[in-house]
Amino acid sequence: MLRTVSVLAIFALATPAVAQDFDGHLKARQGMFRIMAINLGIIGDMAKGDAEYDAEMAQTAADNLVAVSQTNPLVLFPEGSSSEALEGTRALPAIWDNTDDLLAKWSAFGEAAGGLQQVAGDGREALGPALGPVGDACSACHDEYRASNE
Repeated sequence: MLRTVSVLAIFALATPAVAQDFDGHLKARQGMFRIMAINLGIIGDMAKGDAEYDAEMAQTAADNLVAVSQTNPLVLFPEGSSSEALEGTRALPAIWDNTDDLLAKWSAFGEAAGGLQQVAGDGREALGPALGPVGDACSACHDEYRASNE
């Protein structure tokens, strides 16, 4: 009986440590997505006319998106860090069943961000058409691998 209690105590004490192992990954990937959202917001506001167009700012925001796209997203998504295992994340377990597809979608985001980067400094009218493919790439991944807010 004492041995059973000891074993259960070890597992009970180890469980929070395992969950905390992903805390840094979760913060880093949420930070990465915040960087993406901030830079997309800057460009989107300019494209919609909600913010004054600034070629240097638009170019910097597009450059930032390309820089993020050049990272390996799987480093920030270790297996076991899904929304089913952790609070505070919307990552679906399907990520780890379809890593090749996830990486293909991430690559498509990079290509779209590269297209935006090429025209970001060319004027407000160039932003909208280049933002479409970026939004499509984001949606493709979110539709498959991100849980809804509900």
